[in-house]
Amino acid sequence: MSTVDRATMLLKQDAAIRERIDQDTALDDAIDPGNGEFGPLAHPEQVQMRVAKRALMLKEGLQPYPVHLDVTDRIEDIRARYDGKLAAGEETEDMVGIAGRVLFLRNSGGLCFIQLSAGDGTKIQGMVSKREIGADSLKRFKQLVDLGDHLYLRGRVIASRTGELSVFATEWAIAAKALQPLPALHKELNDDTRIRKPYVGMIADERVRSMVRNRSKAVSSLRRTFDDHDFIEVETPMLQTIHGGAAAKPFITHMNAFDIDLYMRIAPELFLKRCLVGGIDRVFEINRDFRNEGVDATHAPEFTMVEAYQAYGTYDTIAALVKELIQKTAKDVYGSTKVTLLDGTEYDFGGEWKQMTMYGSLSEALGEEITPQTTVEHLGAIADKLGVERDAVENHGKLVEHLWEHFYEDKLYEPTFVRDFPVETSPLVKAHRSKPGMVEKWDLYVRGFELATGYSELNDPVVQRERLVNQAHDALAGDEEAMDIDEDFLEALGVGMPPAGGMGMGVDRLLIALTGATIRETITFPLVKPLN
Repeated sequence: MSTVDRATMLLKQDAAIRERIDQDTALDDAIDPGNGEFGPLAHPEQVQMRVAKRALMLKEGLQPYPVHLDVTDRIEDIRARYDGKLAAGEETEDMVGIAGRVLFLRNSGGLCFIQLSAGDGTKIQGMVSKREIGADSLKRFKQLVDLGDHLYLRGRVIASRTGELSVFATEWAIAAKALQPLPALHKELNDDTRIRKPYVGMIADERVRSMVRNRSKAVSSLRRTFDDHDFIEVETPMLQTIHGGAAAKPFITHMNAFDIDLYMRIAPELFLKRCLVGGIDRVFEINRDFRNEGVDATHAPEFTMVEAYQAYGTYDTIAALVKELIQKTAKDVYGSTKVTLLDGTEYDFGGEWKQMTMYGSLSEALGEEITPQTTVEHLGAIADKLGVERDAVENHGKLVEHLWEHFYEDKLYEPTFVRDFPVETSPLVKAHRSKPGMVEKWDLYVRGFELATGYSELNDPVVQRERLVNQAHDALAGDEEAMDIDEDFLEALGVGMPPAGGMGMGVDRLLIALTGATIRETITFPLVKPLN
């Protein structure tokens, strides 16, 4: 059954239920539990019952989705105002109007108890009594309200006989009727539900709510630190005629108006550098990037990156900035540079961070000196001996990095700057001032994965053209991650870009580092493969 056909069938089922309700059919008789009429792809029994209750509300002139309710107080504010200040059984005359999602419901007898939850997870008890609202209203409450509904209560603030802070209702209304039932809230959500239906995760799982809040705090912290250092935030294009700024395979789309193919942004680097040319000496962007590559615990096709460039900085000054960004984020979100990961272990971002060089550490691991002059043939022989995977289009730099990753990539647990990379794999980085064949680049590793990278930025347009031509040759040879020649960028460099330090860091990866979560858990709405 196609999507359109199923949606049409569900509308027909909704209409059939409402027609029966309008004919004064009882709720239980208005539904078709076995789906004999519409088949197995129709609404399940629980959804049908909720659709029937919606229809009954409309029949009785009640709005299942009212435009406005007199919500005067937030649940979290009432908690802050009254917690610990009322004795068991004590009542006040303070009237409040609250709304929240129903997470618990006991509606037997003449007194019903409800647990309402605010969006941040703060909960409060509601009490609906026959004595206060009357028999007819209580009967309607029991008939219409389900778990998951958004419910409005107006009433007095009291403490129940057991001391539970409560709102004793004089008035109630459904604020939004939930047609889909919630999962069992006493059980832990499975990963598939949490990832495919993050809105359910936000309701049922405090970890999901915390991740959303802490991600927002982390981004705010990054912006404050940049602001403290007089950086200006700009926005660069997501759709680009030439992909560049990173070694990555792009997504391709088509623009009908111009009849041209465009690339989804893989990095904002080349546009942020144009800002340096234009005189914005300290610039940053927190942006969405797209890379058509693999998916694992630290990689996603759509992710958030922060990049920044500082005129007259170097890879040393930018390393100090990145350290400050990360440490301040940890303090702003968790109160300390020492954080507790999801597995219960502690990780400390404080103190001084370790540094090592790529060539020096690789030489130590191999027991022989590797330099920029080491031949591709020799490096390839070492890779084959160790069983290291080799690229279809390879060069000295790629082999050095693959060999280094074989020994170190997932073993650098404490924060570590790995410095001085091969020139072949770093086409946008300035040559090292004292080490021929290397560039002034570092990668920051945390808990076995790359968190950030930093450069002394290449600003010589002649050398940059040479590097991009080499990249173009690699692309023609089959390297899908190689960059194209961007003549507009080269022209901008020709106008004159000051010496600069630059950095890039995945915001999702920063959350991974701070929490121990996977990248899918840090992204509020991760891309997942459809089930159908």
